[in-house]
Amino acid sequence: MKSIVVGVIGADVHAVGNRIIEYTLTREGYNVVNVGVLSTQEDFINAAIETSAHLILVSSLYGHGELDCRGMRDKCNESGLDNILLYVGGNIVVGKQDFPEVEKRFKEMGFNRVYPPGVTIDDVLETIKQDLGES
Repeated sequence: MKSIVVGVIGADVHAVGNRIIEYTLTREGYNVVNVGVLSTQEDFINAAIETSAHLILVSSLYGHGELDCRGMRDKCNESGLDNILLYVGGNIVVGKQDFPEVEKRFKEMGFNRVYPPGVTIDDVLETIKQDLGES
């Protein structure tokens, strides 16, 4: 069973979507480790190390995801998580910005997948399965 770490990064307390993500991934047969809300990069990374996770899925709804996620790939690499998949989604930037440009910035920061507001976990399941070599 593959492990996925989920949570809400930074000073964000949006818990409902996080619980839906946890429930959906658990239903799909994944070992889900939910670090909860108000989480730091280190919370995600430590949980990934402890559970030998294959994927970290970061949510942010309050608009400061870009600041909260900066340097996360480097920290993963320094922690020995060189091959971990990094996903991010939600309202990850302040204001209305051109999403292809936002996606480009997050990919340059080392995120494998970047999702705009309104994408549901059900929309992402097939991509998760493909990225984890399950489909």
